[in-house]
Amino acid sequence: MKNTLLRVLVWVIALAIGAVYGTAGTIAHAYRLGVFPVGVILALLGIGAMFVAMRGMTGDRWTTLAGGVGALAATVMFSGTGPGGSVVVPAVEEGAVNLGLVWGIGMAFLATVVVAWPDLSRTTVDADN
Repeated sequence: MKNTLLRVLVWVIALAIGAVYGTAGTIAHAYRLGVFPVGVILALLGIGAMFVAMRGMTGDRWTTLAGGVGALAATVMFSGTGPGGSVVVPAVEEGAVNLGLVWGIGMAFLATVVVAWPDLSRTTVDADN
């Protein structure tokens, strides 16, 4: 019982941390230095590092999934039109690439890869071959 309660608590914390990273990435993804999309690159690097850290520290796919759900929920929540009519992630952007789509799809892709990555620590090497 204590172990199950601890795991659920870790998942809730991972969900909250994912929501913080998702919010920060959603706000910062549109920053550009000239034409170079610095914001989306740093946001994807940061959230990818968070996913890898969650998976590495706990060894649990579910913790990483909870972080991904939190990040995605925050992104979806802040992607809509706000009460004052402001939009953080526009549906259409001037220019060649819609950074909002890159951020949303890239974050979901990174979460999927880290969650689906096989656990290589449990593999054994056969020294006889």
